[in-house]
Amino acid sequence: MSAQDHSFPIQFSCYFARSRAGEQFIQEHTIGHVISGAVEMADESNKATFKAGDLYFCRRNRLNKYTKIPGTGGDYRSVSIYFGQDVLRNFAIEYGYTSGKQVTSPAFIPLASPSVLASYMEALRAYEQTLNQAGTEHLLAIKQKEAFLLLLQMQPGLKDILFDFSEPGKIDLEGFMNRNYHFNVSLERFAHLTGRSLSTFKRDFEKQFHQTPSRWLLQKRLAEAWHLIKEEKRSPSDIYLDLGFEDLSHFSFVFKKQYGVAPTMI
Repeated sequence: MSAQDHSFPIQFSCYFARSRAGEQFIQEHTIGHVISGAVEMADESNKATFKAGDLYFCRRNRLNKYTKIPGTGGDYRSVSIYFGQDVLRNFAIEYGYTSGKQVTSPAFIPLASPSVLASYMEALRAYEQTLNQAGTEHLLAIKQKEAFLLLLQMQPGLKDILFDFSEPGKIDLEGFMNRNYHFNVSLERFAHLTGRSLSTFKRDFEKQFHQTPSRWLLQKRLAEAWHLIKEEKRSPSDIYLDLGFEDLSHFSFVFKKQYGVAPTMI
């Protein structure tokens, strides 16, 4: 099941091979619990590895790379709970929560484990086989609310993140893009994160960089690829995903078109 498919508030993941599938953008606030294997995460300036038994919180509207790694048992398993903005607004009304200030933090925040919430997340595995049954969405909504209350009981300060309903404001385009060009997200996401509509983003971008965003992203990623392969002796297969390319064959094609030589021949 896709990590970005929010048709159910609670979702289960299972991978039997190392995987980086999915867009590198956190759409909704999320609690994650690793059941087996490990997941590596990296935002603009932070890295962390969460192993079996670990619990974490991911912030919405953040860029985040993740790699799911099967454990010794041969699989990676996790359970996640998503909190959409409408759900959180209803919680805010029902329980009287508000955000007192804007909080700066990484895209992912480790949570205490073992803990009551970690045990609760582990117990949700019993519902994995019920996802296609009628009425399951109502049951999962109740479990989502319980997890929300346990989360705030364990870490009250997260209310300032959960109930901050503001959207990204207009920020410096050049600095943001130079720090984040390697994330595999759409232009719409980049526009949103810089506080612009897509049309304004494209207009501001061409004014700043004198290229279209798509062309600039390709050139920037290829230049970094050349450096990593030529100077740091990295393998093309090790870097193409880190630079925002979705498959190795396309990376090799555009690299050769740009530099006249296949990346494996450098």
